[in-house]
Amino acid sequence: MLYQDFYKTMFEQACFTSNQVYAWRPGFDKNNLGRWVKKGLLVKLRNGYYTFPEYLQEPNFAFFLANRIYRPSYVSLHTALAFHGLIPESVVQITSVTTLKTNEFQNRFGTFSYKTINPQGLFGYDHLPFLKGRNLLMAKPEKALIDLLYLYPFYQTGDDLQDLRLDEGVLSESVNIELLRSYSSKFHNLALNKRVELLIGVYNL
Repeated sequence: MLYQDFYKTMFEQACFTSNQVYAWRPGFDKNNLGRWVKKGLLVKLRNGYYTFPEYLQEPNFAFFLANRIYRPSYVSLHTALAFHGLIPESVVQITSVTTLKTNEFQNRFGTFSYKTINPQGLFGYDHLPFLKGRNLLMAKPEKALIDLLYLYPFYQTGDDLQDLRLDEGVLSESVNIELLRSYSSKFHNLALNKRVELLIGVYNL
């Protein structure tokens, strides 16, 4: 098979699986994928998932991949906090929450880390418009904070929360306190509620 034919068909998929390839061309030689990866014509994201190197230049494409290569999931925690401007530093690792088991993948787009949350906790994210009519799933600022305090319970004291270095100006402008408390209450976790109230006090929200 000529790579050009494959490219014309699959490029618009942005992120595709080997099963999609076989559905398109049942007689497809799977060895082609490995050869094209070695030649730099494809990027392997994880077993069975691929994209094209041209997308390395696409802003926020890694967030889209995070949603696609391990589903259901949405970007949250430190990555979402940085995206919303709540923490000052850029985050190298892309962190997401999922109802699947905790996992991690590494590829040319970065390191993708997934933390497990109960199915009842899979809410509080936006569908942000993205490439060619697609959406990427990003935690709202309030949910990113709740996910952080729920999944990392070692944030127990005011000093611990200060170490997050949350931007107080952005917090006051972008975080809805009632929504924050509402999200926390859905977990039915008293310890989490206490950490949320401590956060509100520490940052004078």
